[in-house]
Amino acid sequence: MNVYQAFFDIKSGTNDLEFAEAFGAYMAHLKSKGLIESYRLLRRKLGFGPEGLGDWQSIVEVKDLAQLEAAFQNVSTRRDPVEAKHFAVNSQIAGVKFALYRDFPDPQRHKGEEKF
Repeated sequence: MNVYQAFFDIKSGTNDLEFAEAFGAYMAHLKSKGLIESYRLLRRKLGFGPEGLGDWQSIVEVKDLAQLEAAFQNVSTRRDPVEAKHFAVNSQIAGVKFALYRDFPDPQRHKGEEKF
């Protein structure tokens, strides 16, 4: 599994519950189309967390980079219904940073013949 993460704040004046609802609708749409496997929305608790990453984090799991690219291709059409759902989330986010991780070790990894 590949994990696409975003760390961010929401803009001042944004209602947190409305934002969470919009995020859920956007991700549920992508999932219903088979473009992602799962998602989570997290909020920093009690101010704990690395400085500069924001109070919010989203985690999106995809099978592979081909699935992630298919999701990006779908969203980049900028056509409804996905455009409205994307805008409802993206327009409320500030200071975003992204990361991409994978499960380790990779399932295809062979042990015993490494040269380094």
